[in-house]
Amino acid sequence: MRHLTDTHAHTVASTHAFSTVDEYFKEAAAKGLQLFSITDHGPEMPDSPHPWHFGNMRVLPRVKYGVAMLRGIEANILPSARVLDVNATLMGFMDFGIASFHEPVYPPSDRNTHTAAMIAAMESGLIQILGHTGNPNFPIHIEEVVRAARDNNVLIEINNSSFVSSRLGSEPHCVEILETVMRLDWKVVLSSDSHVHDTVGDVDVALSKIDALGFPEEQVVSMTPERLLAFLAEHGKPVATVLAGWANSRRHTGSNPDIAPNTPKCFRPTDSSR
Repeated sequence: MRHLTDTHAHTVASTHAFSTVDEYFKEAAAKGLQLFSITDHGPEMPDSPHPWHFGNMRVLPRVKYGVAMLRGIEANILPSARVLDVNATLMGFMDFGIASFHEPVYPPSDRNTHTAAMIAAMESGLIQILGHTGNPNFPIHIEEVVRAARDNNVLIEINNSSFVSSRLGSEPHCVEILETVMRLDWKVVLSSDSHVHDTVGDVDVALSKIDALGFPEEQVVSMTPERLLAFLAEHGKPVATVLAGWANSRRHTGSNPDIAPNTPKCFRPTDSSR
């Protein structure tokens, strides 16, 4: 089972990360990825980029070295009535949003409070993915969250870095989340949560967990670009149309176009909505 996308990665715009957008493009092409996403941290994170950064992502190429890139943001769930640190104006520039808990923004509380905050984030209509949900510092009522995700057409992220480098202790919670998603017939994405380009697309541990559980491959929305773009189309995201030509050409060739990573070729489809 080959996983061909990545929905979660950070650049030097989040200053605790270490790679540029072009380094990500090159590494993704070298690994045979077909699509990846840049999702730098939302405004309330201490080292986040200025909000203008996200609006100006429109200057970045959609496709380079044969690999497509989605313009995303990892929004912060807030311990206040604001719910998230993004609004409809900012999200109008984004292909999608992830909502996550981060300790510098949301001091850990209790299971009921975390669950209510996650559900409120999904019900806002601003985000499409719920990030690193297995964090042991933020216990949740898993079934309530998964049911709300299904009701609001929000995907549950299974974050590879939660197994190998960040939020250690997440593994049993992530496995229980996968079991619950499978039982309730919902869907997930797998992501690297890369903070350096070398790990873009690395979801091997997450894949091993879904394989061990017999989790249905068709419920992994991030498995192929087509599946992920179709999901974003359900949310009315223009990127599904913007990248339709690229996706169609990829289907005809059966793989990435044969463009060497050191070839300075890029593609900027007409994208008047950005």
